[in-house]
Amino acid sequence: MFELNSSTVNSDNTNLRDFLASYIKHWYLFAIGAFLCIATAFLYLRYKAIPQYEITSTVLIKDKDKGSSTNSEQSLGDLGLVKPSTNIEDQIGIIKSTYFMEKVMEELALNVAYSVEGQVKDIAIYWKNLPFYLLSSRASQPTSSLPITITPIDSLSFNLKSTTASTEIQAGTYQYGDSIYTGKKFFQVLKNPHYTNDQIDVTPIQTSFINIEDMAMNYSGQLMVESVNKTGSLLALSLLDAIPQRGKDVLQTLIELYAEESVKYQNQLAIGTIEIIDERLKLLTGEITSVENDVATYKQQNDLTNISSDAAVYLQSAQLANRQLEEYQTQIDILNSIESYLRQNGDERLVPSSLNIQDPTLSGLISQFNSTQLERKTLVRTTPADNPLVVTLDRTLTDLRIDILENLRNIKDGLLIAQKNVQANSYRAQAKIAKVPTAERALQTINRDQGIKQDLYLYLLQKREEEALSLEAPISNTRIVDPPKAGRFPISPNKTSIYLGALILGLFIPFSFVFAKDQLNNKISGIGDIDKFTNAPVLGQISHNADRKNLIVHKNNTSAIAELFRLMRFNLSYLTINKANKVLLVTSSNAGEGKTFFTINFAASLALSGKKVVALSFDLRAPKLLQRLNLKESIGITDYIVDHKWTSKDLLVNVPNYENLDVIGSGPIPSDPGELMLHERISTLIEELKHNYDHIIIDSAPVGKVADAFAFMPNLDATVFIARQNFSLKKDVKILNDIYSNNKLKNMMVVLNDTEANSNYGYSNSYNN
Repeated sequence: MFELNSSTVNSDNTNLRDFLASYIKHWYLFAIGAFLCIATAFLYLRYKAIPQYEITSTVLIKDKDKGSSTNSEQSLGDLGLVKPSTNIEDQIGIIKSTYFMEKVMEELALNVAYSVEGQVKDIAIYWKNLPFYLLSSRASQPTSSLPITITPIDSLSFNLKSTTASTEIQAGTYQYGDSIYTGKKFFQVLKNPHYTNDQIDVTPIQTSFINIEDMAMNYSGQLMVESVNKTGSLLALSLLDAIPQRGKDVLQTLIELYAEESVKYQNQLAIGTIEIIDERLKLLTGEITSVENDVATYKQQNDLTNISSDAAVYLQSAQLANRQLEEYQTQIDILNSIESYLRQNGDERLVPSSLNIQDPTLSGLISQFNSTQLERKTLVRTTPADNPLVVTLDRTLTDLRIDILENLRNIKDGLLIAQKNVQANSYRAQAKIAKVPTAERALQTINRDQGIKQDLYLYLLQKREEEALSLEAPISNTRIVDPPKAGRFPISPNKTSIYLGALILGLFIPFSFVFAKDQLNNKISGIGDIDKFTNAPVLGQISHNADRKNLIVHKNNTSAIAELFRLMRFNLSYLTINKANKVLLVTSSNAGEGKTFFTINFAASLALSGKKVVALSFDLRAPKLLQRLNLKESIGITDYIVDHKWTSKDLLVNVPNYENLDVIGSGPIPSDPGELMLHERISTLIEELKHNYDHIIIDSAPVGKVADAFAFMPNLDATVFIARQNFSLKKDVKILNDIYSNNKLKNMMVVLNDTEANSNYGYSNSYNN
């Protein structure tokens, strides 16, 4: 196998003009492709695409976490409470949930699709623009595959029929409000209260029921909720809908339902708080009554009415310790209340976060517990209790309850330790006032216990009133800043993008076709393929021979082919300046590429220039030279080699009408032409002819098949390699390059045969005339 010599092949020789020309000649394919794709895009936009309008709105979510940090911290420090916060990301997730969207679909009765038959496609319409609408609950809704056509007759009745051959529905005339049964399912056709047109439109309306869950998932997928800025609580809502009014109603209803749910959630927290406060107030009422009775009993037993302190200095220290004990005891009692509530109420109620202690971990756990509890309540409305999501939430709630109790115990343990330390300080102070009468100390202890319980009672009573007021006047944390509004023009589909894409596709498909065709084409398609694989000089090109004649070049012939041969005659002189060009070998890689045709006409061109030329038919395996010239075979080269009695003059045959052109036939086809080509008589023959002729042109066998041509190497001056356009294989150029780069044949030149004729080449017909 011949190897391509990379040192002699320059990949940068690709001619950009030839590359573009290979595509420009297929311009009609690009025109057809662009036209078809643009036409397809036009038909798609005209009859298939559904314009989509963007509906936008802006709402404000009051985020307590992002309010005044100073006031919030001060209230927490004064009251020891943590209010539930609003996380923007969580609220975005709630707004985009399919649960809310399903409620919107039910609220707006969007489980039915309405359309009017058009010339090409049906046109979707909103039921609020119709004189009627279909109403059906989710349980009684007919199957979505049941199309129904309703035609209003007047303000009281309508005509109904199924557009399929279904027997489930009874066609006929009905009154508005009648229940229409389809098997076990039923629906009603009601008058539309939003329809204000006095003239009843009797256009038939096509309707079909839609699965409300699929509809909700579709709208939830299109709904976009984004924060306007990173630090604020403004949310931008956007939605795409084919009917602007329907999209505005969907967005408006969604915001209203979200606000209602927010109020319900806050009310649930308030109710839970009131319940636990009421329980604690009942206990405190009994404890305060018991302490008051103890004070009265003690005073009666000890005949005490008014006791003044005889040790004010010592009492000041004791009072400070007492105040600290009161604070710790208050917090311990609150912790006991929450712990008791968690242990006694294992149901689904929320933990009142407003009674939490000033501990961020406990506040976070209670907030997370309430959020998870609410999420579970929301989920179980539409999902059975054994659903994996519900089970996961139950496990989460159990873990959170355990964590809260553990945290409560830790906080209480810390408070108890602190209380013991303060108590120890109190005891030391009490020891300093040991001289104070025992009765006075006992009464002070009773009064201290009474004060603690009274303070706690007043505190809980105040919180109960606050929560009761929030129930009486609920305030939503949602405010609409910009009401939903639709754009004036549809944003989808983008006509410019579609037409541009269609144009690009229309050009890309023909380009791909031509590119693939060129890549899969393993034949030489032009002179550029030769330049790509070899640096051998090109002698010239021969255009297609439409006349099918073997001898084209003769006097007064100015055809394109004849002029090309004259040009190659000049090129040969130019390429062999200061070199001998007497003996010229003509070969190719395969048969049928035009060796003999070139030999005949190039020899004729040289002869017409006044040179004496002889052409030798050295293709001993398949000789065609004399046959193409319509000359009779006589004594030939084989006879000359085998029988020494013949001389070169005995072999010569003159070509009629060409005084300076002789040919020598091959003679009988030998049995061993390869061995015969190595005979010394061949060199003798060529040397004899050199004395009598200016040019000797040898028509040899193809080098791609046999090695006969290489036997002429000692006698050659130049070599012409013939390649045929759209016939010779590209891999054959590797044979040519190997011969050229390794100098296996002298002065190698290339001729491309059978190229496309150039109408502008040569002389015009008018000039010839």
